[in-house]
Amino acid sequence: NRIEAHSESTVMVGDRMDTDVVAGIEAGLETILVLTGSTTIDDVERYPFRPSRVLPSIAEAIELV
Repeated sequence: NRIEAHSESTVMVGDRMDTDVVAGIEAGLETILVLTGSTTIDDVERYPFRPSRVLPSIAEAIELV
């Protein structure tokens, strides 16, 4: 691990359920879906998996750090 990133302290942030969020889940990471891209809050229900959090924008994710 060249950048010394560990799953316990790493979060996957993305705006797509079908790529970003599923990749984070498969990697064993906490996931944050931001609703500034192609995925809407109504779209989340169509998937068999869920992000750890759903936020309106990346600005709210920064506040969590």
